[in-house]
Amino acid sequence: MVQPWQTGRVIRIEQETPNTRRFWIQLPAMESFQYKPGQFVTVDLPIHEKPGKRWRSYSIASWPDGSNIFELVIVLLEGGAGTEYLFNKTDVGSELTLRGAQGVFVLPEVISHDLFFICTGTGIAPFRSMAHHILNEHIPHKDIYLIFGCRKFGDRLYGEELDSLQARLPGFHYIPTFSREAPAQASSGYRTGYVHNIYEEICLQKKGAEATIHPAGFYLCGWKNMIDEAKRRIQGLGYERKSIHQELYG
Repeated sequence: MVQPWQTGRVIRIEQETPNTRRFWIQLPAMESFQYKPGQFVTVDLPIHEKPGKRWRSYSIASWPDGSNIFELVIVLLEGGAGTEYLFNKTDVGSELTLRGAQGVFVLPEVISHDLFFICTGTGIAPFRSMAHHILNEHIPHKDIYLIFGCRKFGDRLYGEELDSLQARLPGFHYIPTFSREAPAQASSGYRTGYVHNIYEEICLQKKGAEATIHPAGFYLCGWKNMIDEAKRRIQGLGYERKSIHQELYG
């Protein structure tokens, strides 16, 4: 079913990192915006004559709270017409044409296995939504590993918030890793390198001396290169393709 377009109003903008902004959007025509954590909205931006070249999809970074307001977190891409419009021509009070929520990149009905949320950059958005939803709705779950890759300390989106969430949500493990920082000491509280070594390490520890792999589900969100490599490595650990879910950016 094709969803109708509607008008959203930008009610707040915050600079999260030097090249990333958070946008809060209100839907005046709705009392409550209904969506599932992990879904996205599509925005129709006035940047081209052809509709298909105007549309940009962004994962919802907030979680359902019964209101008609939701949050997007967007990185400025060099030469990206969509993000340049949002950063340079969109202010508090601006109106955006959008539709959604859409998408099937959502939590399972029952969380019966460990979950690995593996992401880079603004790919953290759907996992922030999912983790808060699990906490707020008291959803039974196993261990959840949010493995977030970025380049420098200053690129860590929602860092303090997710540190706090780790203390409040039992079984939730927030593991940021930085690809362009000096190698970390064991006592430093952070990791360096890429996301792949971390989930491989955890999976091998869980397996231990057992002959079978530890049941788990893998959710991947980010750029194509990261997702392609993660799929290859996860299947190399012995997991079936059906245990892997992905949301591709770009």
